[in-house]
Amino acid sequence: MSYTTIAFFIFVAVTVLAYYLFPVKKYKWTVLLAASYVFYFFTGFRYAFFILFTTISTWGAALMAERISRVSADCLKTHKKEWSREERKAHKKRTQRKMKLVLAAALVANLGILVFLKYYNFLAGGLNDLLGLAGLEFSAPLMKLFLPLGISFYTFQSMGYMIDVYRGNVEAEKNPLKFALFIAFFPQIIQGPIGSWEQLAHQLFTPHSPEFKRIQYGLELILWGYFKKLVIADRAVTAIQAVTADYTQYNGTAIGFTVLLYALQLYADFSAGIDISRGIAGMMGIDMADNFRRPYFSRSINEYWRRWHITLGAWMKNYLFYPLAMSPLFLNAGKRMKKSRLGQTSFGAHVAKVLPTSIASLIVFLMVGIWHGANGKYIAFGLWNGLIIMMSILLKPVFDKMTGLLRINRESGVYRTFQMVRTFIIVLIGYVFDIAPDFAGAMDMMRRTVTDAGLSVGMNQVLNTCGLLKADYLVLLAGMLIMLFVSVIQEKRSIDSIGGLFEGKPFILQWCAVFCCIMSIIVFGIYGPGYNPADFVYMQF
Repeated sequence: MSYTTIAFFIFVAVTVLAYYLFPVKKYKWTVLLAASYVFYFFTGFRYAFFILFTTISTWGAALMAERISRVSADCLKTHKKEWSREERKAHKKRTQRKMKLVLAAALVANLGILVFLKYYNFLAGGLNDLLGLAGLEFSAPLMKLFLPLGISFYTFQSMGYMIDVYRGNVEAEKNPLKFALFIAFFPQIIQGPIGSWEQLAHQLFTPHSPEFKRIQYGLELILWGYFKKLVIADRAVTAIQAVTADYTQYNGTAIGFTVLLYALQLYADFSAGIDISRGIAGMMGIDMADNFRRPYFSRSINEYWRRWHITLGAWMKNYLFYPLAMSPLFLNAGKRMKKSRLGQTSFGAHVAKVLPTSIASLIVFLMVGIWHGANGKYIAFGLWNGLIIMMSILLKPVFDKMTGLLRINRESGVYRTFQMVRTFIIVLIGYVFDIAPDFAGAMDMMRRTVTDAGLSVGMNQVLNTCGLLKADYLVLLAGMLIMLFVSVIQEKRSIDSIGGLFEGKPFILQWCAVFCCIMSIIVFGIYGPGYNPADFVYMQF
């Protein structure tokens, strides 16, 4: 059930009406549960086993871990006066070991399914290449595997919950149906955001009454999302697919233009999906986590990743970065370096201090790259971002000294613009890995962009062989300028909701904006009989 179909519009309308008209307030959440499973079964019936397995196994494991912790606490309380300090310490270690086993079982079972379905053929292919180089005849079999809808998102969300229960940050949910809703809530299943139990769960189970402003803001956010998706993203993807289908037929200028066009398309597509999802949830009184905050205004690649797919970054930070950076292995490495001869220098002392953080950042972004897909180009994508962040952390004193020597005012408009342009160029290089067929193709595309930059030939190819007319490019330009205008205002006023732009404005102005947006979608949107709408980019991840 695609977001861009009439069936989906009807489904959402019926769900919202059923939710608010449901007579028993205490059980309104059951409407959301039913709607979520109808959506999932309708969209991918054959995938249902996997989300059910994740739901049941995680729910049971969390209850088991909490029970082990509770029984242990009761036992310590009972034997408080009888046991010595060593006995209490030994009991706590046994309890921790049992809880770790439960956690490990849940992680291995669920992440194991994700890894097998998403990465088995990639790993088997790599193994076969190595065996071939070694002259061995054995080869691992390749399989026809399918990727269940939303598996990366609901697996990460469920495992985040499991780790939070293990850490004692949240209580395990006793009701399996409530937990099933948390995992399968339909607005977030396609491309996130990755919700946390603490932020999302209570909103799902609390009955909400209809509020005009919430419904208005939700509809405006949905409308804005469809403008970006249908007018901009689905138009731009035509030219992008034409070039990437066989990039060797295009020169460096055309390839460079395609990378820029992809930056526009990806921005519009991803933010559109998030807006539609948040708008649907918002109409029912549920505030989903912010997942996208105008990343192209970032002044560093680190800031870019704090603004792009925010919930994925938060998940990686909480459940991978901190455990790595604060682990004895990483901390001891920093301490050993501090005691070395290099560590006695001011630069060496800085490197020793940030070494755990920088290495952990590199590993995290390697995992971000792997999360995006089973292909060497995604590993390179993760390493590119990770290495840039790692070097910025390690070389910060050098950059600070150079800035001081050059007497650069870091808060000046010129320098801030330079930082944004520099960051955007770094991001664009990373995007080449996204649109290339593989790692070798990405390297070749970069080479062609530099060595075969014939402007007139390239622009002729863009205008005549990419499937778009000059009028289409004018629409894309207009759409980009509208997004830029809206984003600048949101950035200056720190407004995340599109509805907030018109807060306090005359009623007629609000409805003029809504009317113009609707008409733009009707006139310039890519849709209609015989048209196969492009899936949201992040559905493939």
